[in-house]
Amino acid sequence: MTGILNQYMLRTILTSTALVLVVLLALAGLFEFIAELDDTQGNYQTSQAILYTLLRLPNLAFEMLPIAALIGSLLGLGALAGNSEIIVMRSAGLSVIELSGMAAFSGAVMLLLTGLLGEFIGPPLDFYARDIRMEARYEHDNDQFGSEAWVKDGSAYLHLERVNPDFEFGSLYMYKFDDDRLESIAVAENSGIDENDDWILENIRETRFQRDGAQVLESQLSIEFFEMNSDLLGSSLAKPLSLSVREMLSYIDYLKRNNLDATKYETEFWYRVSRTCTVLIMPILALAFVFGSLRSGGAGGRLMIGVIIGLAYYLASETLANSGQVFNLNPIFVTWLPSVTLTMITVFALSRIR
Repeated sequence: MTGILNQYMLRTILTSTALVLVVLLALAGLFEFIAELDDTQGNYQTSQAILYTLLRLPNLAFEMLPIAALIGSLLGLGALAGNSEIIVMRSAGLSVIELSGMAAFSGAVMLLLTGLLGEFIGPPLDFYARDIRMEARYEHDNDQFGSEAWVKDGSAYLHLERVNPDFEFGSLYMYKFDDDRLESIAVAENSGIDENDDWILENIRETRFQRDGAQVLESQLSIEFFEMNSDLLGSSLAKPLSLSVREMLSYIDYLKRNNLDATKYETEFWYRVSRTCTVLIMPILALAFVFGSLRSGGAGGRLMIGVIIGLAYYLASETLANSGQVFNLNPIFVTWLPSVTLTMITVFALSRIR
């Protein structure tokens, strides 16, 4: 009996959430497309802007799923309450805790789907979308195609003039230090990373500083070995939104080993984890609401409550995450605070149900 009711509630919540998510994605995709029309240049025209928007939809869906889960759960459970189906479930002997467990099961299913979307689908498609946009914009302008980058690898600092998706860098400037003393400066006319993650430097000219003077060395080809490989370099150039959790953890580890600031990536990592876990809370919070004044209210009232709470959660999460980076606050604290607050509200609301 409980299994059948569990499946029924799961189907109701998932269906409502999916419908809400489609509406939210339609609106977000439209705004994203309109924004891209202002940046069309080169071969990046309307058709490419449409493709870019479509490829970014999975990442947008991941960002909106907590709000969609709340609104969808309010609408779905509110419909059950409006038809007195939840009252019948209570009359059949189901306690508030058992109903909360059924709602939590629906949240767990959505949490799993959210995790898969945010780890394996959204980030790679987002990275690919940004890559094809840049390539289309600067296809006929090789001097602008690519990204300038600074890289620290142990005691060496590398300035890459231009990094393209094939990891060809153009000119490269390499500064090596011995503690606080500049040991050498090298300039390579062309550089890149091969398939074995070896750094290939062509036409390199190196100046080594010694106690009795300077020594200049020249070479047509030099192979260097650095900890920074193509994967880590790609992570350093990509936006945090375009990185999977595994890539972020790897890059955070690299930054810490080289005594570099990893706050931005740590904040994004914990923000993504907390946002995923929040999906589990939303159906339980919605259940607490439908036991109250929303039980007899219409779909419009439930929708309004869901939008207000969802927007408050989204704005609080974004504000705290950004403020944490500005004021150097603990990333775990600022990213988990909205989720913990929602959990406390949920527990308090359920405790008041008779």
